[in-house]
Amino acid sequence: MPNRKSLMKSVSGIRGIVGDTFTPELVTQTATAFAIYAKRGKIVIGRDSRPSGEVILNQTASILAMYGCDVVNLGIVPTPTVQIAVKELKATGGIVISASHNPIEWNAFKLINSNGTFLNSTQISKFFKLVESKHKPVAWNKFGKISNRNELDDLHINKILKLIDIPKIKKRKFTVVLDSVNGAGSYITQKLLEKLDCKVIPLHCDTNKVFPRIPEPLAENLKDISKAVKKYKADIGFAQDPDADRLAIIDEKGKPIGEELSVVIAAEYILRKQKGTTVVNLSTTKAVEDIAQKYNSPFVRSKVGEINVVEAMKKHRAVIGGEGNGGVISPEIHFGRDSLAGIAYTLSLLVLLNTSVSKLVASLPHYVMKKGKIVLKSNKDVPAILNRIKLDFSGEKITSIDGMRIDFNKHKEFLGGWVHLRSSNTEPIFRIICEGINVKQTDLIYKTFVRYFK
Repeated sequence: MPNRKSLMKSVSGIRGIVGDTFTPELVTQTATAFAIYAKRGKIVIGRDSRPSGEVILNQTASILAMYGCDVVNLGIVPTPTVQIAVKELKATGGIVISASHNPIEWNAFKLINSNGTFLNSTQISKFFKLVESKHKPVAWNKFGKISNRNELDDLHINKILKLIDIPKIKKRKFTVVLDSVNGAGSYITQKLLEKLDCKVIPLHCDTNKVFPRIPEPLAENLKDISKAVKKYKADIGFAQDPDADRLAIIDEKGKPIGEELSVVIAAEYILRKQKGTTVVNLSTTKAVEDIAQKYNSPFVRSKVGEINVVEAMKKHRAVIGGEGNGGVISPEIHFGRDSLAGIAYTLSLLVLLNTSVSKLVASLPHYVMKKGKIVLKSNKDVPAILNRIKLDFSGEKITSIDGMRIDFNKHKEFLGGWVHLRSSNTEPIFRIICEGINVKQTDLIYKTFVRYFK
């Protein structure tokens, strides 16, 4: 029997284990419903480098065409490239076949609307209803056409290059180690770096090979690039996930600086240039808030989820935003997480300050973050627990738009830290994310809130 828990549906799309819940039938249902959702218009599709991706993409394209859509196939490209292409080509929608940072046996549909952003909660609800319905294909002579385009990576790169000081970056002659996990960022990122006269040392940048490490670019998964940075005496290392929307940075000493700092660095660079609002989600490091305060700029937190950050950015006309998982969102380029944007802004800031990565990190606000899961017992009354927490910390700043976040402004031991508690939509767990000014404080905050659920 398939593991039904391995099929996940949310504003992030549909993902599952191929051959388990991610089946040919699911591909057909999804492509059919999206053709109807997008009013049988032009659809841009792309994928990451997973072995299952080519077959799934071909089936998706065929079903879309049989339901009257003209399909533009970009092949293996980053998710942000598809988002940009949707808007540039005036398509009615886009589909990225990628399970992002999930293991190689997973795959997924990321669904994009005509504005080049992911479907929001209202749009995805409408789409899921279409999945459950029957739809009539068009006649044989009304089929859409399938075309292949491989030059859209230049469009993506040029959008980025217009926003940075190319001559100054070229003059620095950076040596860069790039670990694209053999994913969609492998070639486009090298092309971007080469246009900036960087000496690129590609590591795991072959889309014909499988993922050489756990795909998520967390510090514990980046041992190869850490060694390579030291071996080649590189100035910096960049690591991506399979669809290249997330960025991790490694300093010149071979130390991963943490995904949370990717958006911090982007905010530091952008807010130096222009005043404006910064938006991140509730689980992102407080360091971004400190940067915004440093430049006397408005700061907003949204619910977790890329589309939630994007919608808040649009509402508040933000100049920069993102998520602490390495997701930098630059509205000047497009409204989506983009590791290439993060790379360009990082190199730009290093040049502007004439500094190294380690010295840059030392100059930024510093916090210690801890993340975990609390497995809930069936007899636990979660609303009652949260109400108790709310009463116990009533003097602190409490935000309830997505679970519960508490910023400690008065608590003697927790002062300066915060905790975010969120329930999972797919498992009987609570996610706990907390941050403190040092390891001791962070551990104390974490242990305190775990005990509420014991």
